[in-house]
Amino acid sequence: MQHRHEQRLCYLTDIPDQGVLALDSVWALAGADVLLARTDDHVSAFHNTCPHAGRRLDWAPGEFLLRGRVLTCAAHGACFEVDTGACLGGPCRGEGLQAIAVDVRDGAVWLVEAIGGDHCTG
Repeated sequence: MQHRHEQRLCYLTDIPDQGVLALDSVWALAGADVLLARTDDHVSAFHNTCPHAGRRLDWAPGEFLLRGRVLTCAAHGACFEVDTGACLGGPCRGEGLQAIAVDVRDGAVWLVEAIGGDHCTG
């Protein structure tokens, strides 16, 4: 049986509805930078790293190029569907953002990490 460890990342209201929030150096993910995208009460979480060149997606700390549900990497223009992380165009076509498992409950966003397993699942 696999055990689970959870860490509260933020409150749901910290993420703008239809927007994105950056979290820097999440200790439970070995200091990885994370982005959280919210639609109503649903949150998708990804490593804040473009698969094309390994750079952060924000053009300035916490500032993202988001039009509708498409997130554009500030470095080279790769476009991602913000709810799934799928690359829609640009230099990383066929790749996607690395998803992180989260749960939304009691007004908060929780990182769900399976101890002894892969914590970055879609």
